[in-house]
Formats: sequence, C-alpha cells, structure tokens
Amino acid sequence: MAERDNNRGRGRGRDRDETPEFADRLVAINRVSKTVKGGKRFGFAALVVVGDQKGRVGFGKGKAKEVPEAIRKATEQAKRQMIRVPLRDGRTLHHDMNGRHGAGRVVMRTAPEGTGIIAGGPMRAVFEMLGIKDVVSKSIGSQNPYNMIRATLDGLTKEASPRSVAQRRGKKVADILPKRDEAPAESTQVAEEA
Repeated sequence: MAERDNNRGRGRGRDRDETPEFADRLVAINRVSKTVKGGKRFGFAALVVVGDQKGRVGFGKGKAKEVPEAIRKATEQAKRQMIRVPLRDGRTLHHDMNGRHGAGRVVMRTAPEGTGIIAGGPMRAVFEMLGIKDVVSKSIGSQNPYNMIRATLDGLTKEASPRSVAQRRGKKVADILPKRDEAPAESTQVAEEA
C-alpha cells in the first residue's frame, strides 16, 4: 500500500517540475457588485497578460464569482489570443512605433543594450511577458489598464522586422538596411586630407 502511494506522489511531482510553456502576469483585478433583493452579490473581473518571453504575448479578461476562477478564465483567453512580435537581437524592438486604442495612446522606442524596461504598470507587464529587455515607452492619454494593454498590442502588431520587409519587397535584407561601412570610410578620408 505504501509503495503505491509513493508512486502516486512521484507522478505528481514530475508534472510540477516541468517548466510551464507560458508565464502569466495578473495586471488588474476589479470587484464588482450587483444589488439584489437580499443584499449585494459580488463578482470579480481579472485582466491577465500571458507570454512565452520569446516573442509571443496575449491578454485576456475573465469574470467570475471567485478570484481564482476569474484569473483562470482570463489566462485561458489570453493563451487563445496570442500574437507574435519580431524582436531585434531578442531584446528590443526593431523601430519606434505608436499604438492607440480608444483614448489610450502609447509611444514605444527602441533602446540600447542595458537600458532596461522603462514603462509603467500594464505596459511593463506586456514587455516582460514578451521577453523585451530594453525599451523606452510612454503612455499618453487614458490610464485604464485595458486600454493601455490594447494600445500597446496595437503598436506591437505594427512591428516589422527587416526580414519581413525585404520579403514583401522582393529584395535581400542587406539591400534594405543602411550600409555601415560607408560612414567610417568617409571619416577616414577627411582625416587623411587634413
């Protein structure tokens, strides 16, 4: 009997040791009440951001009578609505961009290595779940977390990598990116003439 119990325990432990495919972050939880004849009934609404920290992110909303159930529903919805965002060097954005949803507007800028995530609240959660390490961003307008997350994801869907742009234009990536060798060559010629 004891041997059977040990086997059961080991099977469950193995499931817990596996690293989950997605990380999730609870951004906001809201308690709502409905007044009925006998008093008040409380419910909870949860906003969750989910990502694999390698370029995929999504968000979801869930409502339930209990907090854990609302979070579970929001997490499931977020996993179904994930988007893929190309990252430069796996750490920052390829170019600056703006996002907008309703009254919420956000500005996101690429940043040099070591800058970190300069963003507030809901935007920070999106960048962390996405796997971005260096970014500078600013929220302009609505501070509602739902609108901020939607505006951030709106901007991130506009992100275009040099590879995708080159493929769309039928060119090579080298033809699209600015040439780096030309600038130093000109400066050395000026130095030689002086």
